[in-house]
Amino acid sequence: MRWEWMVVSLPFGITAQWFRALRWRQALKPLGYEPRHSTATNAIFLSYATSLVVPRVGEVLRCGVLSRYDNVPFSRSLGTVVTERVVDMLIVLLLSAAVFVMQIPVFLSFFEQTGMSLGTMLSRFTGTGYIVTATCVVVIILMGFYLMHRLNWFAKQKHTLLGLWDGLLSVRKVDSPLLYIMYSLGIWVSYFLHFYLTFFCFDFTEGLGFQVALVAFVVGTFAVLVPTPNGAGSWHFAVKTVLMLYGVASESGALFALVVHTIQTALVALLGVVAALCLPTSKNKYKANQNILL
Repeated sequence: MRWEWMVVSLPFGITAQWFRALRWRQALKPLGYEPRHSTATNAIFLSYATSLVVPRVGEVLRCGVLSRYDNVPFSRSLGTVVTERVVDMLIVLLLSAAVFVMQIPVFLSFFEQTGMSLGTMLSRFTGTGYIVTATCVVVIILMGFYLMHRLNWFAKQKHTLLGLWDGLLSVRKVDSPLLYIMYSLGIWVSYFLHFYLTFFCFDFTEGLGFQVALVAFVVGTFAVLVPTPNGAGSWHFAVKTVLMLYGVASESGALFALVVHTIQTALVALLGVVAALCLPTSKNKYKANQNILL
């Protein structure tokens, strides 16, 4: 294994979160809040590390960190995070569509081998399955109407909901929409380079090329949506399967997925530890500056 390529890939895992912090601060500015860049960055580092323990809890945690250390209302910052996720999903969908068009035969083969084709999934549904699914959908809709009309919780939480709504729409008021887009692209370019450069660590992947890495990256991105720590298990399976479609042996593909995922997850954990150590110091500095201003 050529470890120098792994070392070169690691900074891009950091720059992705750095761009995410810049974009987050830009979205909060129209709402009247300008958290320190160090706080936003450490909040994101800590959120991803925490999600290794409890998947998906990090998005809520980072809003809490910003509220505690830089006095940004939780509901408003949460609204901006939801908007971020929508923007990220649009980018991933556009990237996926482009890659799918370029590599249609490979994707069709992937769906067939993994049993993810629409026909295969529908064939596993029995008549009872369709009835149960339809019933669940109807029940969820009816419960939603019941909650909206019968419970006064929404009225009591009006201020919080309005703050969340303001956060959701904050992207419309950013100073430079082009800069917001550039930050978003910077995040995903960094993620891709973080993954792609690891191909040069192994002799069985270094010659596969840019497009193969792009296919594996897209498939792996969707695999991470499975609520496991950093997509563990699902990401390994997805990446290994894609590599096998391009002629990599099963054992080699599994080795690649294991080594890359382990090291990149360790980086996330390390950044979380650093953030946890830096944030209390950041709080003390913030209090000191506030006292000076007063």
